[in-house]
Amino acid sequence: MDVNAMRILPRAATGVKYKSYNLHNFRNIPQIQRLSEDQIFSMEVVGHVFPFRINNYVVDELIDWDSVPDHSLFHLTFPQKGMLKDSHFEKMAAVLKDGSTKEKVKETAHEIRGELNPHPAGQADHNIPTLDGMNLDGMQHKYKETALFFPSQGQTCHAYCSFCFRWPQFIGMADLKFATREIENLITYLRQHPEISDILFTGGDPLIMKTDILASYIRPLLEADLPNLQSIRIGTKALAYWPYRFLTDSDSEQLLGLFREVIQGGKHLAFMAHFSHPRELETSAVEEAIFRIRKTGAQIRTQSPILAHINDKPGVWQQMWQKQVNLGCIPYYMFVVRNTGAQHYFGIPLVRAWEIFQNAYKNVSGLSRTVRGPSMSATPGKVHILGVNEIHGDKVLVMQFLQARNPDWVRRPFFARYDEQAIWLDELKPAFGEEKFFFEDDDSLGREPHQLMRHRICETK
Repeated sequence: MDVNAMRILPRAATGVKYKSYNLHNFRNIPQIQRLSEDQIFSMEVVGHVFPFRINNYVVDELIDWDSVPDHSLFHLTFPQKGMLKDSHFEKMAAVLKDGSTKEKVKETAHEIRGELNPHPAGQADHNIPTLDGMNLDGMQHKYKETALFFPSQGQTCHAYCSFCFRWPQFIGMADLKFATREIENLITYLRQHPEISDILFTGGDPLIMKTDILASYIRPLLEADLPNLQSIRIGTKALAYWPYRFLTDSDSEQLLGLFREVIQGGKHLAFMAHFSHPRELETSAVEEAIFRIRKTGAQIRTQSPILAHINDKPGVWQQMWQKQVNLGCIPYYMFVVRNTGAQHYFGIPLVRAWEIFQNAYKNVSGLSRTVRGPSMSATPGKVHILGVNEIHGDKVLVMQFLQARNPDWVRRPFFARYDEQAIWLDELKPAFGEEKFFFEDDDSLGREPHQLMRHRICETK
């Protein structure tokens, strides 16, 4: 008998139906009655600026309401007063207290959002590829081997992370969204750019889509016979926020079948799972979902930013990486909070982030040491903080690029002055009296990857 066939669904899984809450109905959550009116109003103030959505699984199975408001998962999913700077909070609170019109509330929210760097790391300026002179607004191509694709039906999530780096996707501002329905343009672009080996479906969350819709994007890629395309990645938080997507949703078996199609089609399927706290890995539902995904042949890699109030302790990361390995997942990235939105609230100084990483990393086995970090997804590329050192009497931060807009920068060590307060690349200064970092003088910084490839071809002629 097949042992796997004997596995049973988590208790009461067959009766679990998805129910979401947002700014308009979250007061109906029974556990919210434990909070004071001031706390609830603060969440409403912040929720008018940042997107807010949560579901019954997160509320009932992940959050320990006896530990609220200090519980990590509560900070991860519910708006917190500190996410807005005092001036922004008071501005929005005043509008709400005055009973202003919806138009005035939206106008105020728009003004505040405009001051929160909605498109960090050159997403709107440098990362949008072109096809026959037309911008492909539903794609990004920053690193030569990887293209990002934003399916338009996947521009939401089962629940929103309070720290979300892509919060403009969810606030109804069309000019801030990346989305497309044009799978034909993607295929044409991949044919014209044989340097691309990986396509990353992202959002939002692609797995919010029904399987037949997701298949309408993936199957044409498999049928297109693209020899350069080796891997299909899916960036998702579904395992953490709605594991029933792979267990009891009406099309969960079809979804797992689609994963098998990718593998049988000769492509590697990388499931890029976002887990920000060990609690997200502890339910029977998520354990069973991970088992079922891995059984299709897909590989699960895990990643998360390091976040104040949520996971800024070495023991949290140590526990999380060990649990992920035990479940058959591959720890992949620890990110640094991007310079957008509520960075001031969730951000960790780079030195402290490295210390947390180092103290967790040294206490896990080699199987967990596949993880890389802390890493900043900055405009020039993914900057990896290697550590702190002293060179000729100068205390410095040692860094390198894990990915870069210019591939020649990758794995090239560089140094910044030691700074215990800096939380982002643009706050660091070059070490040893240098005026600029080496990449700041490179004309590659403002070019797209396909432009760089043409530039190099011309140089070699």
